[in-house]
Amino acid sequence: MSAGEWLYAGMAPRHSNMVQFVVEGSGTMDERRLTDAVARAAQASPGTRLVRDGRRLVDSGVPPRVRVMEAGSFDGRLLDAPALRDVLRSPGATFEVLLFPGGGTQAPDSREAAVTVVFRASHGVTDARGLMLWIEDVFRVLRGAEPLGAPSTLSRDEFLEDLDLPGGLPPIPRNVGELVWSSPLGPLPHKPSGIIWRRRSVDGSHPAATAKVAAAVAAAYGPDGNGRFMVPVDLRRHAPGIRSTAWLSQAFVLGVDAGDSWQAVHGRALKALADGAELAVRTDPKMLKTPLPLIRMFSSAVDRTAVRKNRYSALSFITHLGTYDLASFDADDFTATAMYTLGGTGPGAPPSIDMVESGGRTEVTLTWQDGPGVAERARALLDVAEEALSPRANRVWAGNDTARELESGASVVRRFREQVRRTPDRVALSGPEGPVTYGELSRQADAVAGALRDRGAGPGTVVGLLADRSVALLAGLWGVLRAGACYLPLDAQHPDVRLSGLLSDAGAAYCLVQDAHGDRAVVPEGCERLALGELTASIGPDDGDEAPFTDAEVSPQDLAYVIYTSGSTGRPKGVQIEHSSLTHYVEWATREFGVDGATRLPLITSPSFDVTGTSVFLPLLAGGEVVLMPQEPSHLSLRQLLQSSGATMLNLTPSHLDLIGRLDIAPSGYRSVVVVGEQLRVEVAARAQEMFGPRCRIINLYGPTEATIGCTTHTFTAGEDTGIAVPIGLPGDNTRVHLLDADRRFVAPGEVGEMYLGGTQLARGYLGRPDLDRERFVRLADGSRAYRTGDLARVLPSGGLEFVGRIDDQVKVRGHRVEPTEVARTLEDHPGVTRAVVIARARPGSTSKALYAYVVTGLAVEEQDSLTEELTAYAAERLPRYMVPAAITALPELPYTVSGKVDTKALPDAFAQAPGAAADAVAAPQGPLDPLEEAVAEVWARTLGVERSRLEGRSDFHRLGGDSLSLLTMIAGVCRSVLDAEGEEAFMAELAQIVGEPTLDQVVALCRKVTSSPDAADRP
Repeated sequence: MSAGEWLYAGMAPRHSNMVQFVVEGSGTMDERRLTDAVARAAQASPGTRLVRDGRRLVDSGVPPRVRVMEAGSFDGRLLDAPALRDVLRSPGATFEVLLFPGGGTQAPDSREAAVTVVFRASHGVTDARGLMLWIEDVFRVLRGAEPLGAPSTLSRDEFLEDLDLPGGLPPIPRNVGELVWSSPLGPLPHKPSGIIWRRRSVDGSHPAATAKVAAAVAAAYGPDGNGRFMVPVDLRRHAPGIRSTAWLSQAFVLGVDAGDSWQAVHGRALKALADGAELAVRTDPKMLKTPLPLIRMFSSAVDRTAVRKNRYSALSFITHLGTYDLASFDADDFTATAMYTLGGTGPGAPPSIDMVESGGRTEVTLTWQDGPGVAERARALLDVAEEALSPRANRVWAGNDTARELESGASVVRRFREQVRRTPDRVALSGPEGPVTYGELSRQADAVAGALRDRGAGPGTVVGLLADRSVALLAGLWGVLRAGACYLPLDAQHPDVRLSGLLSDAGAAYCLVQDAHGDRAVVPEGCERLALGELTASIGPDDGDEAPFTDAEVSPQDLAYVIYTSGSTGRPKGVQIEHSSLTHYVEWATREFGVDGATRLPLITSPSFDVTGTSVFLPLLAGGEVVLMPQEPSHLSLRQLLQSSGATMLNLTPSHLDLIGRLDIAPSGYRSVVVVGEQLRVEVAARAQEMFGPRCRIINLYGPTEATIGCTTHTFTAGEDTGIAVPIGLPGDNTRVHLLDADRRFVAPGEVGEMYLGGTQLARGYLGRPDLDRERFVRLADGSRAYRTGDLARVLPSGGLEFVGRIDDQVKVRGHRVEPTEVARTLEDHPGVTRAVVIARARPGSTSKALYAYVVTGLAVEEQDSLTEELTAYAAERLPRYMVPAAITALPELPYTVSGKVDTKALPDAFAQAPGAAADAVAAPQGPLDPLEEAVAEVWARTLGVERSRLEGRSDFHRLGGDSLSLLTMIAGVCRSVLDAEGEEAFMAELAQIVGEPTLDQVVALCRKVTSSPDAADRP
């Protein structure tokens, strides 16, 4: 035994210091498997089986026991359980594990069973790092791996003797344990009532945490701001290769002078570590000669004196126990949610402040002897420590004061049924198919719901929905919800292969298919195709004889819909939205946007785009009307909509709003325009405000799919919003926005941080992707759940939020989130591609980005052109149109930076690779003599911001930097400059050909086809 181990062996049981780590988690922990893992890990770390035999610690060969405690007997708030006070001391077992089913500090919104596992050991044989080496091995075994083990049998004295130090060990200082410092937790009674633990979780990882806490505690509690602290240090740092469970820690004394900044204290601590100051404060080897009864008598006397005088050896112990990945404490059916320590105390010892970082949080635990008022004073001391690490001014933002009770607890299903009963004859849908009343829509939805229920569909059943923006779409959607199932909206414009893959990934049991898409090969094996037309064909007028379908009683936690977004791993991910989240959004947005029974809101966006929910749910749940627009948005369809639909509100992307702003019209009667999906530029908002008039609100709505459509808003104000982009404003009801840095610390007001969204609109998570759930849906220190958006923002002086950018490569194309990695993976699946990289770039003079791909093929140069054309078709068969690269460039190899990453700045300019782009003004074609072709080319030049001399017949609009918005702008320009009204309609009917082959020759040919007279180019 070392001198320190002998000293601990002699202390009274109530002074026996324990080392304990608590691992809280969700799921299950099987007692038998845990017992087996404990034994196997102990076999690899024999120090966990030590017992005392006289003056020796010997391996008993008996693994630590696992005790299963009564369910819920661990109080995670007070950190208390009777078993935590049991003393482990030699000659008995010195390690054990406590398994508490239930309890802990499991968040109230968690639906997983709570499990708490406590690993305990006597400080007389181990320290925190030694215990942790064994804990990590236990979980390695639980995950099916081999333990790394800690085979060293050196005691602390032997370890110190083996260190090769110049000049040997420093002398042991005198008076280190002198009792001169008052406790920050106040005086104790003559007989303290045991140990008290209190815990505070602080968001983020905090450099120099020890110095920050020491400086703050000294300023708050030290005499005249002075303080002395004992800082334990792991001695293994002097022998990095050693793996030992032995007690290998010693403390150095850290002094704080009045007025010291934490930086000064940190510098002092670093110097002490550089000097190896912890090597000096050790137990004198002469202690081994002291009989145990004398040690007990002496230590008890020290403690009595300290308590009587309220004087201790320091203001506190402050220990930073390191940083750990919470995933290290996962098992097959167990997911760790928190890990922290429960410290110990000894004779004459001051309170102990222990810190450990895990799960993006710093867990601070305060330990001392209990007595009257200690718990309250402990809370105040933890307040001081928290403020030192994470100032309240950074944590608390007035914008998050959003609490508001729902006006009704009814789900959207019940709300819609009630609206139908109130206004059965009011028009719910209008458009090319004619008006459809609430009663008619409800009866069609009932037919769908009945067919689904007859097949066993209900809560948890995923039902695909493949339909255009049509009556069938709305009937199918409400039918799925009334059956209690959740719908998976599919975009009919997407390739069959992709749609089939989404249905398979979601495990969809059924797919409702509009008749127009009945012959498409989208329904995978195991998924039943249901024709919407057949389900609703027999629906006639309501004769009052047939009772309506009885809606399923959905719970707030049931799924309402699943929507897929682009995935950074190369695989789309399904976002699961529950009824509770949807209900909260609907109620907030209805009030925020001013939606009522007079609202007529067009459905413009794709059914698979989550913002479509605004156009579907808000008007129909308020007694308003949805205006169906089946055709794709273009200048012609949007002009017709604005001028003749009678709409009073719009819900669209900034790209569409930009296109509308270029139309020479003055819409009237609009009360609000909700813009969502990508960054809204001030110039676009200002043009829209002028077009729609001062009584129309231009509302910038922000929110990822994972936060249910939208969660912050800002109404544009001309003259006040003068930046480049319109602010995204303030969070909605029961929504919170936190700005954290890369280490999950709250940023100071005005600084840029990543947006973490919290509140009632958060998604359940990703369908079948627990790995992504853990990465993106995190727990903050207050226990609340938050979604990491990857979006950067800051709080403006006005108090609202301003979107700044992204922390990754994700981009927005036509309002849709796109992960370039997913596009690259698709290209790499082609047998002719060995490597691909996809980037988003904006052409010169534009803010809109398009995707550009660079591939390594290994083919000869003369074969590459045909392959890139083949790759474009290959991508179009597998990806949504907005994810197909505007241009694909073949390279012999990709450029790399010195760090081994693709050097995107060194990639060739995609715009310069277009046919005709490399030619200079002299070598380029001088331009055709045909006035029609010349007029079209001039429109191209204006739209793309390029010289006319760069254009020739083979010029590709996308390769010259055009994106989807500028393509529509070009088409509108051609219609305005070249065609008459009759020719415009015929030209727009050929839109699909232009999108499929956007070359100058193709556009000219189509113009020529629809032009009725040779002088059309001269029309104004």
